[in-house]
Amino acid sequence: MKLDRTDRKILDAMQSNGRISNLELAELVNLSPTPCSRRVKRLEESGLIERHVSLLNQSMLGLKLTAYIGISMDRHTPDRFEAFEQEVASYPEVMACSVVTGQSSDYLLKAVVPDMEYYEKFLLGKLTRIPGVTGVHSSFELRRVVLRTELPLQHINEHTEFKS
Repeated sequence: MKLDRTDRKILDAMQSNGRISNLELAELVNLSPTPCSRRVKRLEESGLIERHVSLLNQSMLGLKLTAYIGISMDRHTPDRFEAFEQEVASYPEVMACSVVTGQSSDYLLKAVVPDMEYYEKFLLGKLTRIPGVTGVHSSFELRRVVLRTELPLQHINEHTEFKS
């Protein structure tokens, strides 16, 4: 699948405002509504647009603590990693989990919780009880400087091809 300049404009606009109407979007990217709608449908079907979400205000919801957690595992085997990944995926507190390199940790998690008391229960009652976890290193967000949900699309041009 190839994207043109109009597709990129559509993606930019939809990343900034997922609730934009087709009429507004069409006007913004200089298309009539029907072709604009077809392009959006094609982008969704290709998988480039994965889903539409609403971003909630974390602080207003009482989720005041963000923790970045390095997890070390005892064995680097597929079954051990798979079991860990399935378990942490079931925890609603875990906002992101990545296998990392260049650190003493095997995984880096981002967790959001109400406070330190809740975090302690989460850490001791859930994370450290997962089989294979041998080390946990926590860092806490003091102040968020940048938070983006929009991906940078400047590298996309008419010659960029994407695989579904």
